[in-house]
Amino acid sequence: MDRRRMTAIGVVVAAVGLTAAVTLPSFAGENAVPRPADRAPTVAPDGVAPEVVAALGRDLSLTREQAVRRLRTERWAAGTVGKLRAELGADYGGSWLAADGSTLTVAVADPDRAAAVRAAGAVPKQVARGVGELDAVKSRLDAAAPSAGRDVAGWYVDVTSNAVAVLARPGAEAAGRRFAAAGGAPDGALRVTTSAESPRLLFDVRGGDPYLINDAGRCSVGFSVVGGFVTAGHCGRPGDRTTGANRAAQGTFAASSFPGDDWAFVRVNGDWTPQGVVNDFNGGTVPVNGATEAPVGASVCRSGSTTGTHCGVIRAKNATVNYPEGTVTGLTRTDVCAEPGDSGGAWLSGDQAQGVTSGGSGDCTRGGVTFFQPVTEILQRNDLTLVTANGGSAPPTGDGAGTPPAEPGTPPATAPAEPPAGDAGDCTGELTRSGRIAAGRAQVQPDGRVFRVPGGTQEACLSVAQGALAAVQLQRFTGAAFTTVASADTSAGVARLSAVTPAGTYRYRVVGLDGAGAYTLGFSIR
Repeated sequence: MDRRRMTAIGVVVAAVGLTAAVTLPSFAGENAVPRPADRAPTVAPDGVAPEVVAALGRDLSLTREQAVRRLRTERWAAGTVGKLRAELGADYGGSWLAADGSTLTVAVADPDRAAAVRAAGAVPKQVARGVGELDAVKSRLDAAAPSAGRDVAGWYVDVTSNAVAVLARPGAEAAGRRFAAAGGAPDGALRVTTSAESPRLLFDVRGGDPYLINDAGRCSVGFSVVGGFVTAGHCGRPGDRTTGANRAAQGTFAASSFPGDDWAFVRVNGDWTPQGVVNDFNGGTVPVNGATEAPVGASVCRSGSTTGTHCGVIRAKNATVNYPEGTVTGLTRTDVCAEPGDSGGAWLSGDQAQGVTSGGSGDCTRGGVTFFQPVTEILQRNDLTLVTANGGSAPPTGDGAGTPPAEPGTPPATAPAEPPAGDAGDCTGELTRSGRIAAGRAQVQPDGRVFRVPGGTQEACLSVAQGALAAVQLQRFTGAAFTTVASADTSAGVARLSAVTPAGTYRYRVVGLDGAGAYTLGFSIR
């Protein structure tokens, strides 16, 4: 292995004049095949962006139909595993999807519980230990982490073999066995394997927008939460200041954990509005619609500024990694490649947030292994709420009137500006706005701003170019988030909505569902 890729990498000092011009390819990639114009528009399953489907096709060699089928199976599997884990209790031994994503296997320590697994539509497998026992074995190894030494790359719970796997570097298998013995596990509960992995932290990266730490190092936004965003813990410590790539003051690290864990929460100021999307820096965004944890064997996609977007499969959970800078436990292990500059990036399974990049081994030329910190733990430990694209949210503003801030770079508006002259097409109103939209993208109107209205009836219509499908949402600011109060889509032609609303602050949100093209939004207040 290239020794240059085996050392720890510090936060890269940001170059003077850094701007948001650093690019990140969209999930579709440069080689995406456009949809023929004569094909009927098809909405991605459960709102998953077509870019995700295309990336799965590229990296897992799936046809579009296979990718859609796999995503649906994985959504079902995630819900089924949650129910079975609660039902089986201590007899639950873990679960995983087959290589092709078609079959869900659930391990059981009690053969009498196999019938419950079959009834849920999964395949039972008899094992000697429940996952709780395996977690306990791993916890004892975690406690012995200081004695692991550099010859042990890490350890993780491997539910497929019903054991805890300890990874020893080539030639150091004896050291791995000595460390494994510290776990005091029963026969068969531990296995030592040889691995050339040399995990290291991946700095100077983004799963979304770049940001600067103390005007020096640079990292990346993971996912938006109400009041700020989550990112990698090795990027900063509580009290460290952050600025955006535009050098505008952004926020402060409110909480951070590394080593042990690798997460952080940055609280932003009122000039920044968290959005429930991952910026693809290619003219649009990829939506985040929840944080349902995907099972072992599920597909997952990672975004990072060095290598763009790559997809693969979740291989194990509850993994411990022995970085040169310290041991981190509770990570998820994947076969997705990554390189320095990809750390802190967003991980998505379909449209569900999974975690933020911690570190990895290998590169995207030869392949590798990458670990992420699960986002659900970050949210739970810090009592945070994920911002989603289907609900939209923003932090409170300090203007004393409860009005949310405008989109970054624009002043607040108390009323929409007059529309530019032009043809409103099949959709007209007192005010109109036009633009272009594509599947998986969203735009806020008017002009990225909000408007105040007295109580009354609000009406809007949305027309889009032939071959495109979109929705319009009327959203009200509630003091901490935007809530959708009415919506309509163009599946039957021009979308029209009407809602009787109280006085307050509102905005319209145009969401691309399929295809791409121009749109016209007309709206009025009676």
